[in-house]
Amino acid sequence: MEPSLVTALVVAAALAIKTAVLELRDPGSARREWAFLTDRVALAGGALTAVVVGAAGWAYGGYGGYGVVAWAMLAGLLVAQVMGRRAER
Repeated sequence: MEPSLVTALVVAAALAIKTAVLELRDPGSARREWAFLTDRVALAGGALTAVVVGAAGWAYGGYGGYGVVAWAMLAGLLVAQVMGRRAER
């Protein structure tokens, strides 16, 4: 397995574990934390980010396996999560 893919999977696993620990401490927090998945603007921003990061990674590094895709998806997820928090204020 390629190192960049493993690193992206470790970061994604850390985010999942963080959500699980917070849910154990405060029931219902996971639903609030992942509420951005129902926000169309946040999802559009995340999808656009994933496409741009994936295209830039592919152009810069060439087709290097699934690492580029994993990092693009992770970047898109994080951008969508940040954009989804704008509605909370």
